[in-house]
Amino acid sequence: MDTSLFDFAAQKLEQHTGFSQLEARGTLRIAVKSAGLEAKTLTVAELGVVFEKLMPGELEQRGVEDTLSVCAAVMRDLEDAPAAEDDSTSNNPDDVFRRLAKA
Repeated sequence: MDTSLFDFAAQKLEQHTGFSQLEARGTLRIAVKSAGLEAKTLTVAELGVVFEKLMPGELEQRGVEDTLSVCAAVMRDLEDAPAAEDDSTSNNPDDVFRRLAKA
């Protein structure tokens, strides 16, 4: 089964916070939407910004202690995400031009 970058990040968030699957996915979805992004088209760079800028506040609201460590751990995990190697499905203009430059 092919997991999306959103699913991968939600699983890692679940592991590092003790959230249920539903809590982790819901919290991540709220942060992604707050950033004006869509879960289906996320890139590792976009998720990095979400976890750096928005997720600490979302986690703090939900009673998670040491939110910066949790976010840093998830960002480290994202470096090993299967989609981190080659995101050829993103329609983000920066990603499209990056792929064109490699061709």
